[in-house]
Amino acid sequence: MKDYRQINGGEYTGERALFMLDSARIEKARFFDGESPLKESSNLEIYDSIFEWKYPLWYCRHIFVKDSKLAFTARSGIWYTNDIVMENCNIDAPKTFRRSSGITLNSCSLEHADETFWSCKDIKISQVKANGDYFAMNCENIEIDNFYLDGNYFLDGGKNATIRNSVLNSKDAFWNTENVTVINCKIVGEYLGWNSKNLTFINCEISSLQGLCYIDGLKLVNCKLTDSTLTLEYCENIDADIVDEVISIKNPTSGVIKLVGVKELIIDDNSRATDQLQIVKK
Repeated sequence: MKDYRQINGGEYTGERALFMLDSARIEKARFFDGESPLKESSNLEIYDSIFEWKYPLWYCRHIFVKDSKLAFTARSGIWYTNDIVMENCNIDAPKTFRRSSGITLNSCSLEHADETFWSCKDIKISQVKANGDYFAMNCENIEIDNFYLDGNYFLDGGKNATIRNSVLNSKDAFWNTENVTVINCKIVGEYLGWNSKNLTFINCEISSLQGLCYIDGLKLVNCKLTDSTLTLEYCENIDADIVDEVISIKNPTSGVIKLVGVKELIIDDNSRATDQLQIVKK
């Protein structure tokens, strides 16, 4: 951009190699063998560059990154940063994004996404593939579209999220969440959604073991519970429309469950009061 400092090529080593850089366009640069090369920087455009050491973008503001890579050794790469957009990037390092806000990822891959996106807010993710456990723990204000995740404990403690057109292979996903809506997705895992509030699934296919339990305000709209067993235990305020036969439902508490059929409905001595529960066969 006009009035931007131009940095074309070059290899940068040593701690804080370009500390507090402001208003610059960086192309084809390599950052290695030195922590925090761009710490406290702002108003940067970064293209076709590679980061190979820890903490490359801490405490940064207004950053755009395209066609670039955070290598596995660039661990804990982006913390305490505000307003960052990344497009067509490979983020191979774990623990990327922590206590940051205003994050947009488009067409990116995260091969080692363990403990990534912790305590972040105002996140937009599109056309992204990630592999790693504890993705997006304690995050708020999230919009996700066309996301593929292979990793357990997704979105633990998350609030105010919408996930669309995605595939989640994730044991214990959506635990302790609040105000989360999942649309046109496939979820495969175990113990889905426990201890959550206002959790909605629309046009989803869900496979789980003891999934969708201990939820206050569970809504299922035109959903399949394929290969799901012992579901809905101690759920309150259920509004469910299930379009296939469920293998087993155990001790739901209150609300309305509309379904094609259930092979085993378990209401045993451990059930809570069910006078506010309706089960309707369609």
